[in-house]
Amino acid sequence: MSSIDQIDKNFKVKTVIEDKLHFFSSLEAPFRIHGLIHTEKGFERMPEDTANAVNEGVARLFRNTAGGRLRFRTNSPKIAIRAKMANIGKMPHFALSGSAGFDLYEDNLGQNDHCHDNFCHGSFCQDDPCHDSLGGPHGSSVYRGTFMPPFDITDGYESMITFFGIQERELTIHFPLYSDVLSLEIGLCEGASLLPATDYTHKLPIVYYGSSITQGGCASRPGNCYENIISRVLDCDHVNLGFSGSAQGEDVMADYIASLPMSIFVYDYDHNAPTVEHLQKTHQPMFRHIREKNPLLPVVMVSRPQPNPTAEELLRRDIIKTTYQEALSAGDKNVYFVDGTRMLYRFGGDSGTVDACHPNDLGFMCMAQSIGTVVEQILNQSAPS
Repeated sequence: MSSIDQIDKNFKVKTVIEDKLHFFSSLEAPFRIHGLIHTEKGFERMPEDTANAVNEGVARLFRNTAGGRLRFRTNSPKIAIRAKMANIGKMPHFALSGSAGFDLYEDNLGQNDHCHDNFCHGSFCQDDPCHDSLGGPHGSSVYRGTFMPPFDITDGYESMITFFGIQERELTIHFPLYSDVLSLEIGLCEGASLLPATDYTHKLPIVYYGSSITQGGCASRPGNCYENIISRVLDCDHVNLGFSGSAQGEDVMADYIASLPMSIFVYDYDHNAPTVEHLQKTHQPMFRHIREKNPLLPVVMVSRPQPNPTAEELLRRDIIKTTYQEALSAGDKNVYFVDGTRMLYRFGGDSGTVDACHPNDLGFMCMAQSIGTVVEQILNQSAPS
């Protein structure tokens, strides 16, 4: 029987690069890596010794490259990748393009074509003619394609994307959400320019901590997880510390996060707290620990994105909200709360997940709208006048 890619050429995945390209290590200047550190064992989201001290799950997942980005400028009409990988994430409800693919975006486009004052007085505003019918943001980046992994991927792959015309472009490559990347090389046409990307407007990273949803499950491709959407729309750096099934608000993790340079801390680990009692026992102490070492840091507390919450889920939401309200009552003016029970109803409702838990692309756009609105408010307050 013929396979679908023999019937429909649009489903064909080409993973052999026949063009003569010059390959560069992503670790060399002028390439810039964001959201990841690199060691002799590959790319990591946090130091190995710290990950091992948190729990077994974090020790397994800290090399998943969620939130990683590579940025550069070039006039090459062809962009290729050559990735060596380990522990490829394959799940029945998660597209391989999201768990193991790399996304390519062209940045700094159309900024003069939209309203002034940071996209219509709010990048995530919905009631504005500069936004599409779904209420989605008009950012300054355009999706140019996915370096698509083959279905039988085992230890990496090659892939190429072709532009129309030769012109200088600012590019961002988003790393896979649920796979380990050992090394990444970028292929460009012979003689093409290669320059550093423009700095993020907001250079000090936002740090996100939480569950599989925070890590990016189950976006169809890396660029569609909510943190990456916010990063592109608001032009801000970030670090993704989402650990599937393994975020439980441990003291070791709180210590590590408290030590990081960051502009905002966003946390949501409700889904991974094994019981209501565990969430009650750890949520406020984690906040207080980070607040003690970062007295002026804006902290955003998020409850799980669940449009049809059970009584227990409402109780969990109220525990998180209590941490927020008690901080406000104590005079803390740098705390924010996002109610997850309302999040997916922005335009998704119960169509926003793949399994009544993990968001699909529509759900992640809803999350980007909800959380991004708060993040933008904070960034605007801290921006120089």
